[in-house]
Amino acid sequence: MRALIWHCDSFRSEVAEKGRSPLRVEVSNPTIDVGECLVVYSACEKCDEADPSAVVNLAVKEVVKLARQLKVTTVVLHSFAHLFVELASPQTALDMLAKAEEHLRAEELTVFQTPFGWFNRLEIKTKGHPISRVAREIRLD
Repeated sequence: MRALIWHCDSFRSEVAEKGRSPLRVEVSNPTIDVGECLVVYSACEKCDEADPSAVVNLAVKEVVKLARQLKVTTVVLHSFAHLFVELASPQTALDMLAKAEEHLRAEELTVFQTPFGWFNRLEIKTKGHPISRVAREIRLD
């Protein structure tokens, strides 16, 4: 899994149109609008399919560590297939994001997830400190 994690003053996402994925979730709320948060742009990779649960556990540890360090209590998960990787199947990615959300909530974080399989209009106001933009490559090896 690859992730870009941005520390934001605010984040707004509004569903715009269907994405290219053959799998998309039903949109119950087309808009997410939050204040200070970590936005996690994630791309699930083909190699993650060997042990998706273990990869999710490692990814969650990274997000929780950064959230605690920055004293942030809200996380937005955003599937972002544009990180130049060989992608996992859409179902695997959807399952991994759902499991990550569950684990992050268990860490007492407030979690939002943009609807999988949709393009979104995004409004992002990021912070400007040394760890306001972090890239992570989460691997089992």
